[in-house]
Amino acid sequence: MATSSSFTISDLAREFDLTTRAIRFYEDMGLLSPKREGPGGRNRVYSARDRTRLKLTLRAKRLGLSLTEAREIIDMYDSPRDTAPQLRKFLDILGAHRKQLEEQMGEIQANLDEVRTHEKEARALLAKSDKSR
Repeated sequence: MATSSSFTISDLAREFDLTTRAIRFYEDMGLLSPKREGPGGRNRVYSARDRTRLKLTLRAKRLGLSLTEAREIIDMYDSPRDTAPQLRKFLDILGAHRKQLEEQMGEIQANLDEVRTHEKEARALLAKSDKSR
């Protein structure tokens, strides 16, 4: 049913290994806006633009960005304005996200250090217990 410049929900689901439910969710979040065709507008027809937006959404998701952040960034690229403000906004979002990841990494490292300390203490207690038998 799809042409080279249009796609069905099944086409996109197959291509990006997603469920149709996930694609409908992205549509509800305002990331995709397919045309409606057929009886009562039941059939969704996605454009090449929708396909690109879905690809960018999934890329943003892999980076750990929220769907709101993804939509903000993707919407900026839809507008024909000067790209400098768009790039600054993108860098701001990426910088904030990097900072958050670095903080999480620090917390994880501290947690790992604590786990190692407890493991060492438990091994020492176990060794002492084994010697006293």
